[in-house]
Amino acid sequence: QVHFVESGGGLVQPGGSLRLSCVASGFTFSMFAMNWYRQSPGKEREVVAGIRLGSGESNYADSVKGRFTISRDKAKNTVYLQMNNPKPEATAVYYCNRGQWPGPGYDPWGQGTQVIVSS
Repeated sequence: QVHFVESGGGLVQPGGSLRLSCVASGFTFSMFAMNWYRQSPGKEREVVAGIRLGSGESNYADSVKGRFTISRDKAKNTVYLQMNNPKPEATAVYYCNRGQWPGPGYDPWGQGTQVIVSS
């Protein structure tokens, strides 16, 4: 069964950095694409970054371009989201899921990991 476990969130200051991790299981990792999504209270979930797991080709939403970097480690079935100098608007719960950029993810979702950007 498909399973995602997100981790690495926490409190980060503007100008600081965090690296989120997503360990995936239940499918052939390199055959798919995955995205990072985020959701803030009162807002719809939005896609922020995506990666083709085989090639490493990446995509970014305009809101995070130049600040976030998505990567993967195929040997570890893990996708990362490096957040550098995040804006306060980046505060959200972050989720990973399978999906072709910029499309939706699918059930089941992981628990997500909370990121708070604050001074």
